[in-house]
Amino acid sequence: MSPRLRQSLRISDSVAAPSAFCLGTIGWGTKIVGDNLDRLYDAFRTGGGNFFDSAHVYSFWLPNGAGASERALGEIVRRRGDRDRAILATKGGHPHMAGGYDRPDRHLAPEVIARDIAESLDRLAVDAIDLYFLHRDDPRVPVGEIIDLLNDRIASGHICQIGASNWTTARIEAANAYAKAKGRRGFIANQAKFSLAIPKPSRDPTVPLFDAREIEWHARTGLPVCAYTSTASGFFATNGVKGAGGLEWPRSQARLRVANRLAAELGATPNQIALAWLLHRKFPVFPILGTMSVEHLADALGAGAISLSEDHMRSLTDAE
Repeated sequence: MSPRLRQSLRISDSVAAPSAFCLGTIGWGTKIVGDNLDRLYDAFRTGGGNFFDSAHVYSFWLPNGAGASERALGEIVRRRGDRDRAILATKGGHPHMAGGYDRPDRHLAPEVIARDIAESLDRLAVDAIDLYFLHRDDPRVPVGEIIDLLNDRIASGHICQIGASNWTTARIEAANAYAKAKGRRGFIANQAKFSLAIPKPSRDPTVPLFDAREIEWHARTGLPVCAYTSTASGFFATNGVKGAGGLEWPRSQARLRVANRLAAELGATPNQIALAWLLHRKFPVFPILGTMSVEHLADALGAGAISLSEDHMRSLTDAE
């Protein structure tokens, strides 16, 4: 990823730029703990990584999982003395989920967001969150109210920058237009479900499809994307065995075939080709890596050294 693209997502005054990849922490403190977590963290930092992503909702569905991700992330950053070298992103404002994540109907109400931020700060044990995403949208709430609320939190020193997660680009555009008109901070990034594989529409109505129109909007505006499920849940690493259930099968299979061919041609893995495709978009993309394996992490980070030509990009994008 070029320095120009990395500089386009300015988050922290103490860190020059976020790393090309972001490390997701959904299983931290639950599925990965102790020495295994230390090795994963150290491997990411040694590989140049400084950008981490968590969420208030992680991982309430597991025993003792509520808040475990944020606590584990804050603890290891503190223990390694990395606070001034790490960019910490987390998310709040998630709607109700059955099984223990009880939320009011208006999950973007000011008191809900204020509570989420306060709890995340406490779990991370930091004074301020570098990049705070709203995990979901609520179209019933005017964008001006949301921007004003988040800017109040910025003014209080609790968060530094703001982003949207699982929002439509139309709502992001409206929010940022309001922010610009009022002289306030707008969203600096969109966290979206985005990979070389083509997803089916989600059964969750709060997760909009990141389709060709959304991609074109980012190409036109240059707003960065933090791409979750960036490896399509192992689809490219396992030759389509994993991650296939939520994908549009024929087109994703066609892209997999091209990724396999280019991997053999370029001396890479298909998973690296899929990640390189994200890094070579015409707008900044920061793939979020959700792996808990040091070996899989090393493979993913290797995608940063792969150069794809315009012909390579077209062959992947246009595969049928």
